Amino acid sequence: MITAFLPCRKGSQRIPDKNIKPFAGIDGGLLKIKLQQLIACKRIDNIVVSSNDDRVLSFTESLNHSKITIDERADHLGSNSTTTDELIRYVPTLIDQGHILWTHVTSPFMNENDYTKLIEQYDESLKQGYDSLMTVLKVQGFIWSQSGPISYNRDELKWPMTQNIDPLYEIDSGAFISSVENYLTFNDRIGDSPKLIEQEKVKSVDIDWPDDFDFAEALWQRKL
Repeated sequence: MITAFLPCRKGSQRIPDKNIKPFAGIDGGLLKIKLQQLIACKRIDNIVVSSNDDRVLSFTESLNHSKITIDERADHLGSNSTTTDELIRYVPTLIDQGHILWTHVTSPFMNENDYTKLIEQYDESLKQGYDSLMTVLKVQGFIWSQSGPISYNRDELKWPMTQNIDPLYEIDSGAFISSVENYLTFNDRIGDSPKLIEQEKVKSVDIDWPDDFDFAEALWQRKL
């Protein structure tokens, strides 16, 4: 059994009301888009929408869909100071069996076909010895910290060809799939041997800042 977990906390500081504000002319915004995608994915059996935002809860309830369970999350688990680790520990109190696909409304370019493929890849990865899965964006270039380069060695070549640099992988928060057992064992939404699934850049778009929202709107309208 696959249950999608969709957290939508109240009070985004960087993009006010980002879960439900109109997006590219769509009333219900990112929440409506994501719920339509999750509902359309036949491999997803249940969808848990967890929020302390009355508007999110009201919109979700208005869909009246049999796949959806609404969790009216306590405010102390939906504040600006709530950590992801705290929320992870909360999830098994809502979903007590099967496998959890954790995703976000802020990944609008991941659709039902992508989720279906990810679940299939998860099934296959379990047979290969992995215990979980998460989506990533490959970063292959000149990556530095304040202390210097971290993706290549300037003692070997100061400016190597980018295709010869060993890639790094940025977690794009598109999807995490793991068993309820792993949540309980590791207090994490992945196990200790996750399969990294590289996504194309458009699928990895994660709306976290106002510029991200504007960019994603423009890209969405262009793709229509």
